[in-house]
Amino acid sequence: MHTILKLFVSLTLTLPLLAQAGSFALHSNDIRKGEFMDNKHEFNGFGCTGGDLSPHLKWENAPEGTKSFAITVYDPDAPTGSGWWHWQVVNVPTSVTELETGAGSTNTNLSFKGSRQISNDYGIEGFGGACPPEGHGVHRYRFTVHALSVNKLELPENASGALTGYMINQHTIESSSIESLYERK
Repeated sequence: MHTILKLFVSLTLTLPLLAQAGSFALHSNDIRKGEFMDNKHEFNGFGCTGGDLSPHLKWENAPEGTKSFAITVYDPDAPTGSGWWHWQVVNVPTSVTELETGAGSTNTNLSFKGSRQISNDYGIEGFGGACPPEGHGVHRYRFTVHALSVNKLELPENASGALTGYMINQHTIESSSIESLYERK
């Protein structure tokens, strides 16, 4: 009986601490895992006529040692042989844990001190929405927040999406993603 009581007391004291710890998680009011995105997140150009709005993103429980965040949006199904970078934001301070809908607009200046939007595969510095070729089927869009071990990624002025992705991955402590879908018929 004494052993059972000790186990009960141990679990009673440990479980609340485990519940508080949580895990690094990304959430959104606009997109859902495995569900189709709204037309407001479709690109406006290249034959697409959407709202070109980046979705709301919010993250929590950053791992210990996080010094900055990076945000990426990538389509692995683009018929390029290398996918398609829709958005990359680096050097986001740890005080920022949420981006409102439309925060990645090229008309919006992300005002996080030191943060930077990298030129996407459309050739613009900002969010570029979904725009798969008509009839190409369903594409997956991976929205990812990365907890980084450095305050600032040192990137050249004209850094490519591949170089930026490499540097992000080299310094990622942990990441969390939401993979949404989009299709043009």
